[in-house]
This record gives sequence, structure tokens and C-alpha cells, in this order.
Amino acid sequence: MSVRIEALERAASASAPGRSGVEAKRMLVIANPYASTMSARLRHLVVYALQGRYEVEAVDTQRKGHAIELCREAASEGYDVVCAFGGDGTVNEAANGLAGSGTPLTCLPGGATNVFCRMLGIPNDVVDATEHLLALADDWAPRPVDLGQVNGRWFTFSAGAGLDASIVEVVDRHPHLKARYGPWFFTAAGLSVFLRRYVRNPPRVVVEAGGERIEGVSAFVQNSTPYTFFKRTPVEIVSGATIDNGTLTVGVLERASAVDAPTIIARGLLPKLHIEHHRRVSSIRDVESVLVRSADAREVPIQVDGDFVGVTTEARFRVVPGALHVVC
Repeated sequence: MSVRIEALERAASASAPGRSGVEAKRMLVIANPYASTMSARLRHLVVYALQGRYEVEAVDTQRKGHAIELCREAASEGYDVVCAFGGDGTVNEAANGLAGSGTPLTCLPGGATNVFCRMLGIPNDVVDATEHLLALADDWAPRPVDLGQVNGRWFTFSAGAGLDASIVEVVDRHPHLKARYGPWFFTAAGLSVFLRRYVRNPPRVVVEAGGERIEGVSAFVQNSTPYTFFKRTPVEIVSGATIDNGTLTVGVLERASAVDAPTIIARGLLPKLHIEHHRRVSSIRDVESVLVRSADAREVPIQVDGDFVGVTTEARFRVVPGALHVVC
């Protein structure tokens, strides 16, 4: 960490305010002070460096949903860009506040995984990412990308009903363990949830999309690839999703058993294998909407971009082309 901060100090000095003669873009930096890699010193240095090329205002989030409110205000006040500095949860809230507004979003990695940052080609190291954003000031080209939506809540790259949401619900209860152990804690929580809740009498769902009807225990919906990362390894459920093709892909886990768990995990982590080719997984590609409903009246947990958002007996997913603008 000390080496990264020293590098950021050098970047901040090299990009001191007032160096550029070009009129600066107005940037709102929304930082999550509780994100995995965040510190007050790091936030200060990042903001100072960005002030070399942008007119920056920085705000820390105070509660769940705060970033949504801040981004709606930023859009109405005419900011040129909003930078979400945190994990994928902060990015998700920012996207929910900016969707449909035309005010572009960019991001800096501050969380454990940072899927959306990596997806956009923004470096996963905060120093490199800050330098990347500084360079974008000279090559300003916002572009539209698709957003997914489930029951009114937007998501940038993935959402799920069932197993993954149950895992996220457990992980969210232990933010310190999540920050300290990252993907290893997700893996431990996943195995525990799988064995306790899904091997014996799990909630069952019916998935309807693209004229197909599939029964199972979980549905995994992608707006882009990958579904998530295990450290540097991309974890793919169904291939073919992109952030600008106007469609979703869906993976359905048809059955959960202790026998299946190791082979599914292996397929997620080994590049030459694919989860969608597992005999207990069905895939659906190139659909614009997906209906997931409970098959047995039990409520099913829902997650968006790695955040647990509640339970329901019916989830309606859809994709909205060009719903968000990004700078990357």
C-alpha cells in the first residue's frame, strides 16, 4: 500500500492544479469510505491528482442508497462526469442515479473485485486508474452502454435470483471479512450456503426467456462478460454477453447437489472449461427479457452487481440499450 501511495503522490505532483490550459470538465467524485482498499489519505491524493485536469468536487457516501441520490443531483446540476470511487456496489448505485440522464459515469477501483472498472478497460490499480482518467481529459469521448434491470433496479454487468444472491446476502453481513479475505471469503460463504440451503429442499424457480421454459434452483443473468472475477481470473456463466449488443444471457442451475459443487467451481476457475457446459446448467442467449418466478411460493433472493437487494416471488429482468453513458 505504501508503494502505491508514494506513486500516487508523484502522480498528484505531476498533475498539479492549473497545468492544463483547456477548460476543465466538472467532475463529482463519489467515494465509499468503507470500500476494501480505501483510506482517507488515498482519497485525498486521488482527488488532488484529478484536480490537475478536472474541476473536482468530492463527496463520501454516508449510507446505503446515498450514491443514487448524489448522482441524481449531479445530473440535474449539469456535471460533465461522475466518478464512482469504490467497489461494484458504489458503481451500481451511481448507475442507478445516472441511468437515462446523459451524464456519463466513470470509476476508480476501490473494492475487492471491481468488475465494472475492468470491463471498461480501466486499470484495477488505483494509481494506474487515476493516471488513466487524467489522460481521458484530452480524449473526451463518452459512449452509451446497455444496462440491465430487475424489478426496477438497474444493474451494470450481472444479476441473479437464487444461489448467488444467497451468498451475497451472507457476505454483506460481514464487511470486514469481505474486505480482508476478498474472493476467499466469497468462496467459503458460497460453499456454506450451497451445502446448508441448496443441497436439501432448495427454493425452486421457473425461468422463461426466448420462448424457453426451464426449471431450476437459480438463475444467473448477464448484461456483459464476465459474470465476476476470482482475483484476476474471470468467472463466466454463459458466454456471448456484451455491454452494447442490446441483449442478455441467462444461465440456469437446474439442480444443486454436493456432487455437482466441485465440478461447477472447477469450471468457473479453469479457462478451458465452461460452466454453461456443465450437465446441470442450461443456457439461454440473446434475449431482451427474462421472467424468473418461484415454483413453490417460497421467496427467492435477488442480487445486482454483487449487492443483495431483497427477496421476491417474481423477478422481471430486461435490458435497456444505451441507458447509461460512460467515459473510459
